[in-house]
Amino acid sequence: MRFISALQSGLAVFLIAFSVARGQPRPYIGFVYPAGGQQGATFQARLGGQGLGDANAVLVSGSGVTARLAENYSRLNNEEVQLLNEQLRILRRQILSDSARSDLMKAESPAMMSESTPTSATTNATPDGALEEETVRLQMARIEKRTLEYVPAPASESLASLVIIEVTVERDAEPGEREIRLVTLRGVSNPLTFLVGQAPELCRKPMVAARQQVLGKEAQALRKRPPEEEEDRITLPCVLNGQIASGEVNRYRFEARQGQRLVITTLGRQLVPFIADAVPGWFQPVLALYDARGKEVAYDDDYRFKPDPALFYEVPKDGEYVLAIRDSLYRGREDFVYRITIGEVPFITSIFPLGGRAGVSAQPEVKGWNLEGAELTPVRTDAGAGIQMLAASRKGFLSNRAPFALDLLPEVPEQEPNNTLTTAQKVDLPIIVNGRIDHPGDWDVFQFLGKSNDTVVAEVRARRLDSPLDSVIKLTDGNGELLAFNDDHEDLGAGINTHHADSYLMARLPADGPFYVHIGDVARQGGEEYGYRLRLSAPQPDFELRVVPSSLGIRSKSSGVLTVYALRQDGFTGPIHLSLKDPPPGFSSSPVTLSSTQSVARLTIKTDRVATAEPITLSVVGSARIAGGEITHPAVAAEDRMQAFLWRHLVPAKDLRALVFDPAYEPPPKRIAHARPVIAAANATPLVTNTVSGTNSAGGTNLVVAPKFTKQQVAGRLKELRFLFDEGMLTDEFYGEKVAECEASQ
Repeated sequence: MRFISALQSGLAVFLIAFSVARGQPRPYIGFVYPAGGQQGATFQARLGGQGLGDANAVLVSGSGVTARLAENYSRLNNEEVQLLNEQLRILRRQILSDSARSDLMKAESPAMMSESTPTSATTNATPDGALEEETVRLQMARIEKRTLEYVPAPASESLASLVIIEVTVERDAEPGEREIRLVTLRGVSNPLTFLVGQAPELCRKPMVAARQQVLGKEAQALRKRPPEEEEDRITLPCVLNGQIASGEVNRYRFEARQGQRLVITTLGRQLVPFIADAVPGWFQPVLALYDARGKEVAYDDDYRFKPDPALFYEVPKDGEYVLAIRDSLYRGREDFVYRITIGEVPFITSIFPLGGRAGVSAQPEVKGWNLEGAELTPVRTDAGAGIQMLAASRKGFLSNRAPFALDLLPEVPEQEPNNTLTTAQKVDLPIIVNGRIDHPGDWDVFQFLGKSNDTVVAEVRARRLDSPLDSVIKLTDGNGELLAFNDDHEDLGAGINTHHADSYLMARLPADGPFYVHIGDVARQGGEEYGYRLRLSAPQPDFELRVVPSSLGIRSKSSGVLTVYALRQDGFTGPIHLSLKDPPPGFSSSPVTLSSTQSVARLTIKTDRVATAEPITLSVVGSARIAGGEITHPAVAAEDRMQAFLWRHLVPAKDLRALVFDPAYEPPPKRIAHARPVIAAANATPLVTNTVSGTNSAGGTNLVVAPKFTKQQVAGRLKELRFLFDEGMLTDEFYGEKVAECEASQ
């Protein structure tokens, strides 16, 4: 409920900010396909979204990956498509005419050609003529490709704009996750996940924008795949990139040897965790593995608590196998993007303990597949409290990454047996216990001595550290009387976690004496992977900050608004002072203070700059006095996303980016139009058709042309023509004819 209240306040702030920024639509990307590439590769990727028409740059976080814009396919309207089709017909007639003229010339004798063939016709038979024909054919191919992407009624308007980029991944680029964004003239888009892989990659033919399904005509929206595209043959190891259309199943056939320990992992929901709209819903990938006879030998629709499935299969005999992927409900759209890694690659299934004390050397135990001889990323001893991501390396391949928590309190391992009050493990506060729910139905009990009116905190970190444990904790006195209980506790800083399965309680002790903290799994599950970290201590007041959105577009010499969320911990109620840290030249903000009753605030960023050549990075910080000292924390940039029509998540991003733009700026034309003809060509479609008779000064009859379109309509037409001409879709002649028509109609 606290989260809903905070977000209701945040919604009010958002509406105010939206009214201020109205007319400055923030660019949005809803998918990237493929969502990654192999080290050393250069390839094209498609980004679908909204408000991307003037995209001019690509940002990729980290190092080793660069990208540039190749093509920008803004959504076309019907008039623009008609213009392109008309241009295409003219070019086709030109090709047919030139071809017929060339055939005629070949049939004539050289003597006849010298006597009767005009110079211009002779030119067409030269290499220059062939070059001209090739140019026309390339122009036709561009138009055909552009119109192929046009869908009059797309399934999602938020994905209707398409940007094609060229990505280069360096050979020594570190494998793993990046963030990719697009920059437009007026802002920076939201980030999406982009990965650097190590294995060879296969990328299926990209989807055209999915068509909107109409009741009773759903079949018209289905993708018509040719039979040869339904199944691909692959060689292990590899990474498979694809998009799932409505009703579609993608299949991959491969050879496997007896004894191979195959790991098949999927990224789907992790790539696009929040969809552009409510229909058709999130991608829920399903994996199935079949043998050569078509018998299903393995299946998974999720991996533990994560919606992206994973298969682990030891091959029983040599032969062919087929991997199939689909959506659980056979839904699909262009943002149903997946990325599958398949092969004898290392994979971590559990790590224990889940953390350690900062500054102390640690060597956690790792379990998983294909880890024989693997080397684990060393835990940094110079790092402070926080999360490190560890991976195992084997035969040149890195495993998935596992979180490892570092804290400042003393630590102790759990010691069995400790299932009852009489066998409870005695601990001294403050302490962090590293334990496991070893088997189904197991309970771990810890005893500590407390004093009357002392406040104690019991906090579990398990699900937030990738443990499948769905914890439940309770506090009892020496007689077994229940004093406090908790199952799930919301952590607003948990990002895209949709199940807040970790437990937390804070209670005041009623008397002196022994007290007991019990921890178990709410579903009575257990095993070696069910690890946890249990903090038992007095309250440690603190806070975290999230700043939304993760990018800001600001008009010249104006201001923009950011929303800052304070995530208060262990009952902290002190004021928090927000400010812009080390602002770049030309930027400033007035300090804002969050009172003890506030969790959301607006921070206004001002600038006296006319424009910035490229996005800059801003840093927002918050400070407060805690336990007599001044504590300062950075605000983590985040995106405010909704799931299930109600719950909102503050999804962390790597940077807070800002772009200052001049709203009056018009980019220079991409092409310079040659001289236009005075009148429209005979084969053009005129804009004016009505004529009215009149009398001129000499007494003769004059035909006065009555405009068919208003000035506003003509202005729109000219804008459409200029857009298509700048994109290289129209020839000089066609563009000139159409502009002349527009001018004649005014």
